[in-house]
Amino acid sequence: MAARGPDGSGLWISSDERVGLGHRRLAIIDLSPGGVQPMQSADANLIISFNGEIYNYKELRAGLEARGHTFRTHSDTEVLLHLYAEKGDALVHDLRGMFAFALWDGKKRSLLLARDPNGIKPLYYADDGWTIRFASQVKALLAGGKCAGTPDAAGLAGYYMFGFVPEPFTMFSSIRALPAGSTLRVDGIGIHGPHRYFSLADVYRQAEDLPLSARPGRREVVEALADSVRAHLVSDVPVGAFLSAGIDSGSLVGLMRDTGLTGIPTITVAFDEFAGTPADESILSRKVSELYGTRHTTRTVTKEELLADFKQILISMDQPSIDGFNAWFVSKAMREYGVKVAISGLGGDELFGGYPSFSQVPRLVRALRLPAVLPGLPKLARRFASHFQLTERLGLHPKSAGLLEYAGGYPAAYFLKRALFMPWELGKILGRDVAEEGLRRLDPVAYIASATSPAPRTPFGRVAVMESAVYMRNQLLRDSDWASMAHGLELRTPLVDHVLQRSVAAYTTSGQSQTGKALLAHAPSTPLPQEIVTRAKTGFGFPTAHWMSKLISIPDPTDPLRPSSASTRALAIALAGTCGLHVPEALLDTSAA
Repeated sequence: MAARGPDGSGLWISSDERVGLGHRRLAIIDLSPGGVQPMQSADANLIISFNGEIYNYKELRAGLEARGHTFRTHSDTEVLLHLYAEKGDALVHDLRGMFAFALWDGKKRSLLLARDPNGIKPLYYADDGWTIRFASQVKALLAGGKCAGTPDAAGLAGYYMFGFVPEPFTMFSSIRALPAGSTLRVDGIGIHGPHRYFSLADVYRQAEDLPLSARPGRREVVEALADSVRAHLVSDVPVGAFLSAGIDSGSLVGLMRDTGLTGIPTITVAFDEFAGTPADESILSRKVSELYGTRHTTRTVTKEELLADFKQILISMDQPSIDGFNAWFVSKAMREYGVKVAISGLGGDELFGGYPSFSQVPRLVRALRLPAVLPGLPKLARRFASHFQLTERLGLHPKSAGLLEYAGGYPAAYFLKRALFMPWELGKILGRDVAEEGLRRLDPVAYIASATSPAPRTPFGRVAVMESAVYMRNQLLRDSDWASMAHGLELRTPLVDHVLQRSVAAYTTSGQSQTGKALLAHAPSTPLPQEIVTRAKTGFGFPTAHWMSKLISIPDPTDPLRPSSASTRALAIALAGTCGLHVPEALLDTSAA
């Protein structure tokens, strides 16, 4: 885990040697030796190992000092110790930031594990009935030699269906993820929890219940955006930004400049394969840089660099993911630039309805509501299509066979939209027994429904919560964390902030505005150029299909998938091997692999 904290390390072990906390340091706030962890309270009864940043720590500190607390450092870590001493487990409700921490209470002889509301920072644990172990990486727990490396059927099934391993599962049966927005208490009896203290679904439900007169208007949302950006700039080292040709990152850079920052370091990743195409981010990002006066660098990534970095990418990936390569290279470029904190536009699409799913999923639900409720018809139609290989013969995507079966409600329709492999395909990849066990323990539709319960009432709210609590949490945030921390870079996401989410949810679910991302584009005092606002969405692109076609192929010549889809599915199969898991040779072109 040294790459996650290249600035130092620390270790604390209790006098009876029953409790130990370790820490790797990435010094961002209070660069002095006073910020070293694990950190103890003045009376040595409380000890903490903390990963992340508390953006409102100065306000919290001022309140604690007013109530008689005395501080020895200028770190946000010490604030956590004092706040816990005053409020116990309830301290999490006062925190604005990204965090995962372990706090040992010597008087109670118990341990508190906690993770931030949106799960920006990871926290994994293993309990064998005798010992609790925890870390920021799955592989760190495996490296200890006491956690079994037995594959988890539910984690495997989830990975192939979603392209990521859905929490709380991991690829290993002995290890679990502490869910986002949860705490876990451990004492001499054992584990108590996890206990969820935050639910984004609740945020949207509460927002939908507000009368229109109590909902924020456009001006209040812009103020909330500016406030989130200001909060995320708290740092004792310079802060840069990832800059694409999209609205999210460009707007954040504009809002950063509005706080008074000048000469902001910004990075754009470019690829020769995208030159002259709509996927080329470099030209428009340069215009945004000129508009806001940033110190801009365009970093070109080649296939040769991918091949040179590929082994280290897989090592850093921790758990297999079909994404994250782009985050790896832009993080690498930012660290080469000498910057160790960067702002990312991640979360804007989930917050302001930027994905096609916001229109497509409700349309699917409406169009197929009647056939979906007819007993047995959807499953019968899928089996009929599979038996006669209709999708292959008609050149359709394999998902087409499940159109009726998975479009009868929002969780099902969303799964159909996001799925990589469908459940009935898993037997060919994992074997029938493993696939059946995985699906028994992880029903994908039930998982989505549970992760987004209580379901918001508005179509916008339902899709926003599904995109945030399923896709963003398990894929985008996790990939951003491992890819950035592999380079000793702290990535901050002002658009993934529970304070901002409450404000925006009340606005977007009210029907006041259909402009979506346009509000974000006009949030800076100098709005983004119109060509950015009207530009067709391309995403944070990476020429995976072009490069992977030379490395990995699906041997079936009748596969009807588009090249990009085919390469992504093949990549998913290949990357399962990053965890040392068996990859069926029949699914790979072994000469190319």
